[in-house]
Amino acid sequence: MSDALPGSVLFCCDHNAVRSPMAEGIMKKFYGTGTYVQSAGVTNDMEIDGFSIAVCQEMDVELSRHRSRSFDEMENWGDDLSSFDLVIALSPASQRRALDLTRFYHLDVEYWPILDPTGLGESREAKLESYRQARDQIKERLLNRFGAPTEII
Repeated sequence: MSDALPGSVLFCCDHNAVRSPMAEGIMKKFYGTGTYVQSAGVTNDMEIDGFSIAVCQEMDVELSRHRSRSFDEMENWGDDLSSFDLVIALSPASQRRALDLTRFYHLDVEYWPILDPTGLGESREAKLESYRQARDQIKERLLNRFGAPTEII
């Protein structure tokens, strides 16, 4: 069942290039600007993934301007990690990093095991299908967790 929308959510995954930017973009699309939504990776060693951009564009979610960032960069840029109401980890490594942060801050951390589509599929269409699967897992988790979208889809 859905809970009220938190004031702020941080999505995290390994590189902030595939799953967490998709989750950030879809959440903003579904629930508007009432919730502050950001995303980060354990590392920032990749740019936003083109397949992520493509499959989110299919549902009118714009990711092409996303700039990948790590937890450390967020802190360096003054984003106070302790100010997030909820951290949603989409990969085991990001869950470990988020749980490490709970030693310093009181953070609610949830783990959503979302498929990592990178490296799956031989053809372009097969790759897109893997990314759609990850996108749809995120979409389903968001709807189950926060309820029907407040924005028109």
